Amino acid sequence: MRKIAVITGTRAEYGLLYWIIKGMHDDLELELQLIVTGMHLSTEFGMTVKEIEKDGFPIADKVEMPLSSDSEASISTSMGIGMIGFANSYKRLKPDILIVLGDRFEILSAVCAAIPFRIPVAHIHGGESTEGLIDESIRNAVTKMSHIHFTATEKYKKRVIQMGENPDNVFSYGAPGLDNITSLNLLNKDDLLKVLKLDEQEKIGIVTYHPVTLEENTAEKQMSELLEALKLFKDIFWIFTLPNADTGGRVIMMKIKEFTHYNPKRGKAFQSLGQLRYLSLLKNVEVMVGNSSSGLTEAPSFELPVVNIGDRQLGRIRTKNVVDVCECEIGPIVDGIRKATTPEMKKSLQGLRNPYGDGCSSGKIVEKVKSIQLGEVLIKKRFYEIPS
Repeated sequence: MRKIAVITGTRAEYGLLYWIIKGMHDDLELELQLIVTGMHLSTEFGMTVKEIEKDGFPIADKVEMPLSSDSEASISTSMGIGMIGFANSYKRLKPDILIVLGDRFEILSAVCAAIPFRIPVAHIHGGESTEGLIDESIRNAVTKMSHIHFTATEKYKKRVIQMGENPDNVFSYGAPGLDNITSLNLLNKDDLLKVLKLDEQEKIGIVTYHPVTLEENTAEKQMSELLEALKLFKDIFWIFTLPNADTGGRVIMMKIKEFTHYNPKRGKAFQSLGQLRYLSLLKNVEVMVGNSSSGLTEAPSFELPVVNIGDRQLGRIRTKNVVDVCECEIGPIVDGIRKATTPEMKKSLQGLRNPYGDGCSSGKIVEKVKSIQLGEVLIKKRFYEIPS
């Protein structure tokens, strides 16, 4: 029986991996080894390991990566502690293959620790570009340390091959997070308001803003500008999702909590919505504002206008649902929201096709991980030269 270790470190990433995890858990020919780490184990970020346990998936190991703060030194220290924990986990579990998704520092620790154990790594969402984030470097490093690649688009597949990876091991199956849209029974607006314990609201907007980690000490000013812009839209009630454990994340969290405390009729913040509530919001809101990749990947499936602020998603594929605002300043943000909420914008998005896939990728990933040949043929990588 093939032993598949899956790493998850954040609530959002777990949501993207859910149907892959479920597919492996339900397959009698596979042994799922779920390793939980990072923010899942932090009370500050909602202790979301409880959601995983509630879903009924057995947890093979918990790797602590404590964060005393969101400073650069604290994150680097957390990565080192994580590597020790992952090494102990691999020594005990002896997985045949490791599955990771994305580009966060927790994933880099997990993959670095796997190298001496000669564990083949399958990486999801490689080949993408986020020019404003340290995630760019992490993602590309993980790609070079991986052996199997599942990209979200053909363009990203070509980028991974450009990096010298064997085309025979690069598969463009789409974004697995879209499987939630096709598989979950999403809530209508009335039921959603009840679940979120909100009064009837005519217009709702969702705000997801994360720190731009390649910029220094900009988070507080940027969040202040954004919040001042949101105040001007008095007919929209704003739902905030709180940021991840990144450099500058805590100051953004503080500013959001301050805003909702003093303006309870203008907005509400949530530490963790989960996929059902989050995607139901995307289905029912008027506009999304912030700098989350979700605005580029999931939002097109709902024909949802998105105001994308700053450089955080610079380099990623986007469709015409995205209104790019270059500077995180009041004026440009207000202009962007006004443009995104016009009837003309809404009409123009009818029938929009999502470039990140059709919501059927998880099953393909499970089957490929299950059937691919392991051993030296996979571990001993050669740099692939693109024919001139």
